[in-house]
Amino acid sequence: MTSEVPPAPPLLAMRAIAKSFPGVRALKGVDLTVHSGEVVALLGENGAGKSTLMNILAGLHSDYEGVIERDGERVDIHRPKDAARHGIGMIHQELNLVPGLSAAENILLGREPRTSRGTVDRKAMDRRAAALLAGLGLDTPPRRLVKDCRIAEQQLIEVAKALSLNVRVLVMDEPTSALADAEVQRLFTVIRELTAQGVGIVYISHRIEELEAVADSVTVLRDGSHAGHRTMADTTRAELIRLMVGRPLGELFPRRPEQHSDGPVRLQISGLTRPDPSGGPALHGIDLTVRSGEIVGLAGLMGAGRSELLQAVFGAYGPRVRGRFTLDGKPYHPRTPGHAIRRGLALVAEDRKEQSLVLGNTVRFNGSLAALTRYRTAWRTVSRRRERAAVAAQMTHLKVKTPSLESTVSDLSGGNQQKVVLARCLLTEPSVLLMDEPTRGIDVGAKAEIHALMDRLAAQGTAIVAVSSELPELIGMCDRILVLCEGRLTGEFHRDPAHGPPATQESILTAAMARETVTDGDPAAAAGRGTTITDAPGASPRTDGSRDD
Repeated sequence: MTSEVPPAPPLLAMRAIAKSFPGVRALKGVDLTVHSGEVVALLGENGAGKSTLMNILAGLHSDYEGVIERDGERVDIHRPKDAARHGIGMIHQELNLVPGLSAAENILLGREPRTSRGTVDRKAMDRRAAALLAGLGLDTPPRRLVKDCRIAEQQLIEVAKALSLNVRVLVMDEPTSALADAEVQRLFTVIRELTAQGVGIVYISHRIEELEAVADSVTVLRDGSHAGHRTMADTTRAELIRLMVGRPLGELFPRRPEQHSDGPVRLQISGLTRPDPSGGPALHGIDLTVRSGEIVGLAGLMGAGRSELLQAVFGAYGPRVRGRFTLDGKPYHPRTPGHAIRRGLALVAEDRKEQSLVLGNTVRFNGSLAALTRYRTAWRTVSRRRERAAVAAQMTHLKVKTPSLESTVSDLSGGNQQKVVLARCLLTEPSVLLMDEPTRGIDVGAKAEIHALMDRLAAQGTAIVAVSSELPELIGMCDRILVLCEGRLTGEFHRDPAHGPPATQESILTAAMARETVTDGDPAAAAGRGTTITDAPGASPRTDGSRDD
């Protein structure tokens, strides 16, 4: 009689992990198990303890309670070097790159190949980095400085850096937050290749549809505690959301087709052109109209020019932008961001930490920064009483969780930081709100609150232009979706089919990959028919010589 072979121990086991910070019990006896070749999703609201748990695994927190095991044996992990020695790597939500170094230097930092003379072998380093980047579908030159790369390119460089370590356990903390759908699918292919080699992956994401596509099981945290573990095949989105927030969540996308706006035109752009000699995305003859109460989405792949379009309208590029602009019926030219704010524009930037927040300052300072002139006294000083009252009202309205207005904004969760950015925009009382990835890197509860806010603002007459890499978000929230490819408009789709070609993921992706305009008769648009947008390549740019106030 043969004895049964005992099952292999899990690749990774974290048992009864607890962690405290001054005044806060961040983790309360959390368990996490990962088997060889398995993708375990780690789900929870901002502040639930996901990043703290993974930072313990990566050796960033040396003081914690509990046990970590690798292949059934207890291991001590108190430094990043300990994690690396045990084959554990992590892609952090906050990018951990050196801006002044090249992509190749970042990917192989501290592990540079050497020549026989002991010097850095630049050619070998470039070849290795180029191969890793190509595997992720990124053709960025290995010697391009990271500071010259867009946020989505930087995120893929961070992924390549982790893959270069040949890890056995890989933690991915929001790896797709800045990626468009095509890049996400390529990353999923890489994940499947890694799991086929026996690598175990812990995947953190707020996008539940991603978890359904890539995860085998899901562990849910709530308020620092273990809320449940499920296999992905045996659970539903509703159950996962209930485990996360402790209650059923209302509708994520509150917009309805009958909310389509026929109000007055708020913003009209004709022939927006922005050359880019630096090699980044240029813009070519773009026409855009947004009405009062309308939400218009901008879709496209990485480098299509979506963020650049919003930045151009907001005055970030100054006189380099050409075209004809009207704002609330009056001539407008995007000179500077300050001028744009005075004219009634506000921008929620793509990277809140780099472009929107002064992380070392307070919630009050960040919330009122763009609207300080509204609280000026007769002596040209700022009335702190009025400023505090206005910021406090917005924090209450947006349900920002902060100990006080004088708390440092860097101490808030990602979702609450984003709400502070929104509060600052709303205090300027904009007629046109530009939103670049407004829900990137925040949990499903905060995401639903921001969608509800967008719906309320539109109902009050605000015109909104929103960029998102999440196609379900665009389709669920926008009245119209304009698609960009290589700086040109290549499609327009509608939420309500009565107003034009319907928006589907297939139709949007078809237009996003089309170098020329997708037309009603284009066979390539069989999956989803798009409208013709006049934008002939090489057309003469239109200029605006008028002055505005």
